[in-house]
Amino acid sequence: MAVNIGIELVLLPLSCLIFLYICIMWRRKTSLLTNWPLVGMTPSMIMNTHRIHDFTTCILQESHQTFQFIGPSLANLNSLWTSDPANINHVLCKNFINYSKGPEFVKIFDILGDGILSAEGHLWEVHRNTTMSLFNHAQFYQISQKIVREKLEKGLVPMFDHVSKHGIEVDLLDIFQRLNFDNICSLLLDHDPQTLSPDSPYDPLHQGLMDGQEALLYRHILPESIWKLQSWIGFGKEKKLSKAWECIDEFIYRCISMKRQQVVLKNSVHMSAAEVDDKLDISKAFMELVNKEKPGNPEKFLRDTMLSLILAGRDTTSIALSWFFWLLSKNPLVESKILEEINTNLHSEEVKSWMLFDNREDLQKLIYLHGALCESLRLYPPVPINHKSPKEPDILPSGHRVEKDSQIWLFYYAMGRMESIWGKDCLEFKPERWITEQGGIKHEPSYKFVAFNAGPRLCVGKDMALSQMKILAAAIIHAYRIQVVENHPVVPSISVVLDMKYGLKIKVAKRNACLPASVE
Repeated sequence: MAVNIGIELVLLPLSCLIFLYICIMWRRKTSLLTNWPLVGMTPSMIMNTHRIHDFTTCILQESHQTFQFIGPSLANLNSLWTSDPANINHVLCKNFINYSKGPEFVKIFDILGDGILSAEGHLWEVHRNTTMSLFNHAQFYQISQKIVREKLEKGLVPMFDHVSKHGIEVDLLDIFQRLNFDNICSLLLDHDPQTLSPDSPYDPLHQGLMDGQEALLYRHILPESIWKLQSWIGFGKEKKLSKAWECIDEFIYRCISMKRQQVVLKNSVHMSAAEVDDKLDISKAFMELVNKEKPGNPEKFLRDTMLSLILAGRDTTSIALSWFFWLLSKNPLVESKILEEINTNLHSEEVKSWMLFDNREDLQKLIYLHGALCESLRLYPPVPINHKSPKEPDILPSGHRVEKDSQIWLFYYAMGRMESIWGKDCLEFKPERWITEQGGIKHEPSYKFVAFNAGPRLCVGKDMALSQMKILAAAIIHAYRIQVVENHPVVPSISVVLDMKYGLKIKVAKRNACLPASVE
């Protein structure tokens, strides 16, 4: 027994030394990630999940914008990371036909089903053509702006007036998410869930969307076998995702059912052909798409379609505006310049009477505001990471070879923080970056400024989103001062979208020239 103990005392430190030697031999050139035996680089990823976006940015900065991540040996988590504009251009634009979302994306984002965010090939083309035809319809702009106008008049302005009068702290991110959720549901489903109100009622769907997005990010990090096991037993993030899925389905299917009843009722009332043709009904148009495509499960196909568009409409604008107002709080001179531009180019009476909502030319005068919004989107893109997978082997402009069905992660958040792309002042908030010497708007290639994606999958709602952000930003800045609560922590959340982990707690104060509580 003493001999055995002696042998163990010798073998234990020896085995530790051997293990340390293996670890050193497996260590990558970067000082930030270690390629451990069996588990690969996953431990470092898990340890830095709380700061995942800044962590991956550091990795890409150190590795000249392209890095090969090695996952656990049997987990199929190897991936190529890149923030190189040449690679982004190659994947999203020049060789678009060879790059799909890939099988791993379909598994991770199974909640999206066959919506436009996850569809490929013919189905994606059908989605895109239908959506673009609706967004380009002569009445679409008027309808979408009318919805925004009504929500401002009846929702946002009364709430801001109330909280400014009583000195109440509110979460601006939560307010924007509720406002945009109400807007997009009104536009797509012809139903206003009315989640935006002074008392900000608890809404299980609103909370479920945030919980679901957090779970989806963890699916990127954990091996598939682990998160699938969690899903099967109903544990952790997967349990929250399951509940979110139930809330989403219940809400969307109920709205679809109500809309179908409205369509049947309208069809039973005699209308002339001219009246039917001239009236744009977005939700009805998507129902007609279902009838045309004849999918196996029409209701699920319609649900998937609506969910993708709701998520895109809710998150892009709300997240972008939240980071925008946070950046303004850090840069009061920029806010002053925007306010001066609004007062110079838009008559106070026009802002008060909401005339700027009906006139695109007025919005085009707000060049400095446009630059400030683009600068915010550069630093804080609502979708910080994108997935791609080659259908056939390929060589990227950086010289990296990618195999068929391998995983490529495009890091948009990191791109906005690269000196090689934006210069030494890349971390500064400078709206002037987007203004030409002649005082016009400076346009950057979409593969360099990827807040709205690039190539054939460029966001179809880009113009609508920018218009709505300008309207909301101009109306709020003209009427109110937004002050971030002192010492409130503002950091990105652990999510597939770049919202704020703790929200954005603010206080609201009226300016001298303020919007009326309601407009008749």
